[in-house]
Amino acid sequence: MSETAYTERQVALATGKIKLLERGTGTPAVVLHHSWGSPGWLPFHDKLAERHRVIVPDMPGWGGSERPAWAREPRDIAIIVGRLLAALEVEGAKLVGLGFGGFVAAELATMAPSRLAALVLVGAAGLQPKHGEILDQMMLSHRKYIEESFRDAETYANYIGEEPPDDVRDLWDFSREMTARITWKPYMFNRRLEPLLGDMAVPTLVVWGENDKVVPLECAERYAAAIPTATTVVVDGAGHVVELEEPDRLATLVADFPAVPAGL
Repeated sequence: MSETAYTERQVALATGKIKLLERGTGTPAVVLHHSWGSPGWLPFHDKLAERHRVIVPDMPGWGGSERPAWAREPRDIAIIVGRLLAALEVEGAKLVGLGFGGFVAAELATMAPSRLAALVLVGAAGLQPKHGEILDQMMLSHRKYIEESFRDAETYANYIGEEPPDDVRDLWDFSREMTARITWKPYMFNRRLEPLLGDMAVPTLVVWGENDKVVPLECAERYAAAIPTATTVVVDGAGHVVELEEPDRLATLVADFPAVPAGL
């Protein structure tokens, strides 16, 4: 975790309290975490905060946010995140979704495009690949699934360590329970999402790690084909966790991405 100062607070919604971390000024950049929870304030957030007001919520049901027991699909989480942005009076935001967070971000963008200046999908779940499949974390140990998210075992060990600390294991365990509640059958995709993407005019950047072993690169192609405004960048050598492996590269891509309608 970075030593740079950031603020931590809770926002009370009718659906429960949401914990968030925040730092920086300028255009808001809201970052939605992976299915295994937010690891806290990262070098990626620090770099992005040089040019943006960075907001990193624990999505409802993960980490320090209250669990909505009624939620049963990612679209429910997207609705609550939309209400969080309204409570924060956030307009013209860049919405950055990482993995499962990209699934939620895409759902939110189809429902509230006017609130967003740009959408950035990084290794996003949400669409069913026609060939292969999204790696099913329910069939693997926590360690194996997270390890597969990195480009290789060495990079995983350098970040996590030989054995994850107890608090990290607890976060993974808690997160997996919520993930199972809302992504099971079908796992990590929604057949109702793709048809809604075609009318979405939000400028969209699709970022994928070249060596993503969790969500196939084919899903990047499907997002790019479905969203008229999409631009795709493949990050050489990166795995599923581009924000951890290439934080400066991803932050620069997000910060430089034009927050204006395509064609203008």
